[in-house]
Amino acid sequence: MISQRSRYALKALIHLARLGPGAARSTRLIAQNEQIPAAFLEQIMLDLKRAGFVSSKRGKEGGYQLDKLPEKLTLATILRQIDGPVAPLPCLSRTAYRRCEDCGDEATCGLRAILSETHEATLAILEKRTLAEAIARADLNSSELGAFGQDVFAGAFI
Repeated sequence: MISQRSRYALKALIHLARLGPGAARSTRLIAQNEQIPAAFLEQIMLDLKRAGFVSSKRGKEGGYQLDKLPEKLTLATILRQIDGPVAPLPCLSRTAYRRCEDCGDEATCGLRAILSETHEATLAILEKRTLAEAIARADLNSSELGAFGQDVFAGAFI
């Protein structure tokens, strides 16, 4: 399960991607529209800025804007930036591998074998799926329902 922090980060990035290139939005408006606690969102936006996903603009039309193309920003990249490794076990992580302390032999570890299959399948999807695809899926689901729901992100991966 992804963290609430990652969920909010994804919702904010999708919100900004929907605005189009160069368009900015204040954290207050993003928080209001996406039902995210404003103080928590401000911290998340700073993390996204440090990662180079967004930048900020000052002034009347200021706020945060998306700095990456939604077609190029994968969900795996975002999740790793916000939550760290996406692996269920440290011995399966591609970016932060470490041997499990209580493991005698990785080659014969049954838990590792089963979780490795699950992890690889999930990772293959997360590394291919982008913000643009999440938006397209949400729009498709919304058009099938006849209206945009309160939480567009909820249908983004169905």
